[in-house]
Amino acid sequence: MIITADIGNSNITVGGFENGDLNFVFRISTVTGRTSNEYASLLVNSVLLNFKRSITVDGACISSVVPPLTSVFSDAIKLAFDCKEVICLAPGVKTGVTIHCDDPSSVGADIISACAAVSNIYSKHAIIVDFGTVTKITLMKKDSVFSGVSFMPGITIGLKAMSSETAQLPYVGLENALSPLGKNTIDSIKAGAIFGNASMVDGMIDRICETEGEDYPLYATGGLAGFIVPHCKHNLVNDENLILKGLLFIYQKNHR
Repeated sequence: MIITADIGNSNITVGGFENGDLNFVFRISTVTGRTSNEYASLLVNSVLLNFKRSITVDGACISSVVPPLTSVFSDAIKLAFDCKEVICLAPGVKTGVTIHCDDPSSVGADIISACAAVSNIYSKHAIIVDFGTVTKITLMKKDSVFSGVSFMPGITIGLKAMSSETAQLPYVGLENALSPLGKNTIDSIKAGAIFGNASMVDGMIDRICETEGEDYPLYATGGLAGFIVPHCKHNLVNDENLILKGLLFIYQKNHR
């Protein structure tokens, strides 16, 4: 089995692939103070809980936007599964994605992993929307060329900021909204969060396509995509596990 892990600002998403099939996915809270032993214990217990049996791990691949945790989590995988080869996505690792930007080393590993997945599964050119702690919209031009990305506060960041910076608006957990207008405070917050983020994504897609002078296939990923994608006017193919799948392709390109 191959383990892939995406270390994000809020959660670490872990997947297990056997013969190319994704057999399980689980999430662990991102806590920078945890040790490798603590994460190893969480990994072993989470696999047993989600997969119902112990596993033999041949290798692993990690993407991380939390640098202090990268080596810690790599060591945790080695401890948990007696895994000898853990590839951490970084400059010099083969991805199949060409990076065209001012500083290629600054592009997030999660962004490149999503591009690698789309390139191998769906299309060599696309717009990819990642609904996470930060909403990221990436343009990948033909022949798998990363050509730029925009960052926006994610939906949960907006909800937390609104409640902390106002006197009368409460924090509302992320839930679906039925209408773009609410008739009470709670429904009004939900309406703005869901339909507002959907409209933002639709508008950004329109602007990118206008700037480029062409339309692109559209893909979505991330744990929050299921809340927003159904309310977008554009037709986005939602694949929640794009980053994990991309890491599998990257592992296959680089393993010894």
